[in-house]
Amino acid sequence: MHSERQHQRDRGIDRAPAHHDASTSPWSNLRLSVPNTRSGESIVSFVECVLVELTHEEVGAEYVSANVWGAKRTQFIAVDDVGETFQKRHYDERLGWHESTVRRQAVREDLITRLTRSSSLASDRSHDASVDDTDTFSVKPTRERRRD
Repeated sequence: MHSERQHQRDRGIDRAPAHHDASTSPWSNLRLSVPNTRSGESIVSFVECVLVELTHEEVGAEYVSANVWGAKRTQFIAVDDVGETFQKRHYDERLGWHESTVRRQAVREDLITRLTRSSSLASDRSHDASVDDTDTFSVKPTRERRRD
């Protein structure tokens, strides 16, 4: 005998909607500033969640750092359905866009390195002035990725 809940599920009443609302999607809270107080293990877990979402949803990841000469953006977007190949887009206001294809392991290592930094790239003291903003990382729908 089916329970009422099972009966509803069989009729399709409990099925998830085809389109996710961006504010309630699993990836909507995948954002982080650098520096942060997360442990190394927490960052690894966070990055694994990001990689899963990049593979299974129409989303991209973006790391943004502002410096005195302008913003730098690094974006990652899954190219294949199995999540082994990604497009890496890097934007520097001085140099423009550069794109390459990278493997999942390279994306994983890159994100872990960036998100475990103890200081933001914006605080780089190799030049006379610094920017006080923190670096930011977020996951957003692919259509919202900036392409200046």
